[in-house]
Amino acid sequence: MVGRQNRKFNKSHMKFYVYLIPMAVIMGLPIVYIVNHAFKPIGELFLFPPRFFVRQPTVVNFTRLFEATAISGIPASRYIYNSALVTVLVVVLSVIIGSMSAFAFAKLQFKGREILFTVNTLALMFVGTAVAIPSYLVVDNLGLIDTYLAHVLPLIAMPVGMFLLTQFIGQIPDSLIEAARIDGAGNLYVYRRIILPLIRPAIATIAILAFQGVWNNTATSTMFINNEALRTLAFFMGTLTTAAGATVVAGQGMAAAAGLIMFLPNLILFIILQSKVINTMAFSGLK
Repeated sequence: MVGRQNRKFNKSHMKFYVYLIPMAVIMGLPIVYIVNHAFKPIGELFLFPPRFFVRQPTVVNFTRLFEATAISGIPASRYIYNSALVTVLVVVLSVIIGSMSAFAFAKLQFKGREILFTVNTLALMFVGTAVAIPSYLVVDNLGLIDTYLAHVLPLIAMPVGMFLLTQFIGQIPDSLIEAARIDGAGNLYVYRRIILPLIRPAIATIAILAFQGVWNNTATSTMFINNEALRTLAFFMGTLTTAAGATVVAGQGMAAAAGLIMFLPNLILFIILQSKVINTMAFSGLK
């Protein structure tokens, strides 16, 4: 009853809306701009001073975008398929590997645990550019150049995901695990029946982070892939301004449409799982 009463509007809440509404408007403006920008004709794209809202919306940018894929010899469906396949594999593997590793770090005792977790924490400080050369050497020595695994393997390791999951699992009472062990449950049973159901908010958060990382990623297509048919949608979208048969001016319209296409899945996924993200941050020790 208390929780329901707190959800009711009260005049005392007005002071919060005074701050929250302007902040929401400001943070929502980039989203509105991306949508408007994608439907601007060439004349409005290069208008000075720039115009925020589109006056004469058109879908010609999207038409030219799919025509550009025909010129390149690779259909748009191929790029979409590559991105979808790689994204699903990376998200699923990141969640499975990250959650199992986090369970070991948080609830199991083994030699070298603290050192390995420290290494994972230190990895948070490194950007992708810093490990580009070692990553290429590893992928090349494994013979994975021009394969789908070249997209997947470099991206399934998520230090930030493992850190968040470890902190979240650490909040689970040890008594639950001890009770299961008394009944004869092993580590795999504890992980599947106790840990996974309790960390669903954290798993949703890691899924979002993994999705954003792989869906918008162009590094693997640039470094590890020479076969155009194996490259992802994000890579193709990044080459539109210099695509074959497209001038720099015409490419800007296609790039605007591509930006909206790449942005929408991220927005939709976050809207669906936003409550899970908030819960994860609340219980992961990040204040």
